[in-house]
Amino acid sequence: MPPLPAFDPHSFQNTALALTVSFILGTLIGFERQYRQRTAGLRTNVLVAVGAAAFTTTGMHVLGGEGAIRIMSYIVSGIGFLGAGVIMKDGTHVRGLNTAATLWCSAAVGACAGAGFEAEAGLLTLFVLAGNTLLRPLVNYINRKPIDERVTEACYRVHVVCDPAVAADVRERLYAELEKANYPLREIEILSEGDDEMELAAVLVPTTAAPNELDAVVQALERWDEVASCAWTVSTTT
Repeated sequence: MPPLPAFDPHSFQNTALALTVSFILGTLIGFERQYRQRTAGLRTNVLVAVGAAAFTTTGMHVLGGEGAIRIMSYIVSGIGFLGAGVIMKDGTHVRGLNTAATLWCSAAVGACAGAGFEAEAGLLTLFVLAGNTLLRPLVNYINRKPIDERVTEACYRVHVVCDPAVAADVRERLYAELEKANYPLREIEILSEGDDEMELAAVLVPTTAAPNELDAVVQALERWDEVASCAWTVSTTT
């Protein structure tokens, strides 16, 4: 068994500096996340940054620069498993992507500090904080704007309300009208079902569509006696 390496005050000083910088910078990132009540908050981001710094400094002390690079490559892939734990799917919406990306950046901050690039780690922290704070007004502005179906790739649905007894026939007619209009169909889903009526929704393949063409499809379906009502809606793709 090879002897354990002797205590090196210089290496210890470098490690202490890297961990301290990672702790401070991870606290800054985590504070913003905790303030907004995100899944991965203060402690999680601090631990990710400090852990990444510890792994990187250890690899550097054992194998030099090559060891640090090797450890960083494992950090980049390994942090993905932690990020996957904060991503949740709620219906058609996916939540937690920004939190997972922040964790990934916290690991990058720690890796930079662990490799001895404290200034770069600080600069990266500023960019992470700017992305999570300064860009929020711009994101909110974009999200509040109405969807322009002429230029936006979106998810279109054609809704049909009919009697459950004729649902099969209405489904075939819905498919035929959309095929005639050259709009590819992803699926036809049942949104609601009762004793007196059923609502079907034909989900089109995400694309751009012409409102007048979808209006023509709706008008053609409304002329059919078995269709109680018909309309089309548009939403952003996820």
